[in-house]
Amino acid sequence: MVNLIFQTSGGAASAIGPLIPMILVFLIFYVLLIMPQQRRVREHRTKLEAIQRGDQVVTGGGLIGKVIKVADDELTIDLGEGTKVKAVRTMIADVRNRTEPANDTGKKK
Repeated sequence: MVNLIFQTSGGAASAIGPLIPMILVFLIFYVLLIMPQQRRVREHRTKLEAIQRGDQVVTGGGLIGKVIKVADDELTIDLGEGTKVKAVRTMIADVRNRTEPANDTGKKK
């Protein structure tokens, strides 16, 4: 159907014809892949900028700890039992803000 339209219309349209599928593929990739990735990066960046003392964080290496000091690009993280580590802010994978410990036993207090 599309071929019939471009064949009858002349030379200018026949030059655009092969580009239409490529443009459609690019638009589909942009909507399905690029836009969601940009949104995730933006949300992660705002999480990293909002890190404050007392937040529970997960580092890129999988270590979970509580932030005890925040500098410009460095965080001091307490991993428990007196183990303190300095980490670069950009290497934080996730920020978990928990105000109370989880009840793993399932019993009501």
